[in-house]
Amino acid sequence: MALAIAAESAESAGDGRGEATLLSDPFLLWPTADAVRVVWFTEFEGVAHWLDYGTDLGRRAIAVSRRIEQLREDQESRLPPTVTPPEDLLPDQRVWRRPIWRHEAIAAGLKPGERLPYRVGSDRGDGVALSGVFSLAPAPQAGDALKILLTSDHQLMPLTAANLEMVERTVGRVDGVFHGGDLVNVPDRASEWFDEGRGSGFFPCLQGRAARSITRGDATRTYRGGELIQHAPLFPTVGNHEVMGRRGNPAGLKFEFYDPIPQAAAARLYGGPPADLTDPTAIARWWQARSFNISTYSDLFLKTGDGQAAIAPTTEAGEPTGYYAVTFGDVRLVVLYATCVWRPPTLDRNEPGRYGEPADALGQPERWGWGQHIFEPIAAGSPQYEWLVAELGSEEFRAAKYKIVMLHHPPHTLGDNIVPPYTDPIQQIERDGEGKIEAIRYHYPRDRDYLMTTLVPLLSAAGVQLVYYGHSHLWNRFEQLGDRGVIHFLESSNVGNTYGAAWDLISRPVPPEDPQNYVAQGDPNGLMPVVPAIAPLQDPMTGKPLPYLASNDLAAFSVFESDRGAVRSYYYDVRNPDGGVVLFDEFFLDAPEPNP
Repeated sequence: MALAIAAESAESAGDGRGEATLLSDPFLLWPTADAVRVVWFTEFEGVAHWLDYGTDLGRRAIAVSRRIEQLREDQESRLPPTVTPPEDLLPDQRVWRRPIWRHEAIAAGLKPGERLPYRVGSDRGDGVALSGVFSLAPAPQAGDALKILLTSDHQLMPLTAANLEMVERTVGRVDGVFHGGDLVNVPDRASEWFDEGRGSGFFPCLQGRAARSITRGDATRTYRGGELIQHAPLFPTVGNHEVMGRRGNPAGLKFEFYDPIPQAAAARLYGGPPADLTDPTAIARWWQARSFNISTYSDLFLKTGDGQAAIAPTTEAGEPTGYYAVTFGDVRLVVLYATCVWRPPTLDRNEPGRYGEPADALGQPERWGWGQHIFEPIAAGSPQYEWLVAELGSEEFRAAKYKIVMLHHPPHTLGDNIVPPYTDPIQQIERDGEGKIEAIRYHYPRDRDYLMTTLVPLLSAAGVQLVYYGHSHLWNRFEQLGDRGVIHFLESSNVGNTYGAAWDLISRPVPPEDPQNYVAQGDPNGLMPVVPAIAPLQDPMTGKPLPYLASNDLAAFSVFESDRGAVRSYYYDVRNPDGGVVLFDEFFLDAPEPNP
């Protein structure tokens, strides 16, 4: 029986509906000296999946496939016309599982400096879907001239597709993508990754298959994103939007996302796992369902085709930790799991937020948010800290020309999300004379900020040249003289929108108590922002150059060029779509001074 062939298609048609199609183009992960992993997705299990690569596509690797278990949709999903809720969905059922399979094949036997064409195929049983032809390569060698995109906080934002399309038009093919976290909004919502109805899905934007229309004035233009990760490996980071909360909230996935609690709070509320639950993996999943988890993020990126950890260290249960380190050409990239839950900065004591519990929840601990708690500890003595100390002392790290650390939470920024300090909340419960709770407040001492008291001193002593991060949806940078030279701190997350900068007339909402712990304007950790070196924006009131970019019309991106050690930042103005891209900043990473 002849099989129908659907070439160069990445549109979703669903299992058994029409032609067999791929849900995404393939993308590259975790290159080594002689191999690279190729990953793609379908909405059918299929009977065979493969990778063809080589000069004539004559080499074949069979893929390993598994279903991504936690991917779901709900009533707030923006689905494309090709995806509809199940027909047997109950009237009050807001969440349903979406069947999506991940396929991974390894292109092995590659030679240094060799770039080969490839494509992938998936046989549904009644038809075959083929991707377009792209290119792959093993990990670059020391001395190779690389262009690496620094990006973060895509989150389906309006200008993300425009931003990434301008990356491709300006830089061409990049060699790697360093992503500082917050890839989507709700990580268990499948459409946000693959086929979000407004055209801003994560994979489509990074693969040149988006379709996001932007209107400014009388003009509308549709942007497709950039064909980037089909050719360049992606290196992601856990941001707060990669973390899901307690599972099973009937109100929908957004409510589940906003409901993570610390494991200690889960122990208080739920006790411990049942006595007959003895398998470490099952115990870990029990806790994840009642506190928080990065299960979908791990399944998409950190695990191999057979479910093992691909790159990150593992927990006792064999799960990827979320932090890792890789060598990529002249770069040693250290990626940390440094993020906390986002809580509203409200000072209204009737609303839940960073600084307290709402009045109507005081007697209901199951409704408490437990402050802006940290997900993965990084304090001295924690597993991540001990791993980082070992990494900074490793031969791979010490030998690298460029030492770059990537995390999500900002050590220095003008943005709102750096307040309160990055530390464990201290809960203060106020009771009346009869013991009834009158108020619950959370305090965050600045002298316990783990990034400033623990992390930055380690990075300074190790000779790190660049710390890259996101979270506040703006562009700004800082410099600090470290133990072995200048440390550059860069936040380049004004990809598709902004929440503004706490500068001049704009202040952060901070509680009046503990004024020594909260800073309303500027960088709370004491550095002055650096004015862009080439074409800074001007303050419309004073005409003075601004030391940041925070705009809903300008989309910024940064590129590291390893041959010169240059970090170059650009912006694109969607109000002037034919005006081109503006290079507005450039700085250079100097070699660290040798250890004494």
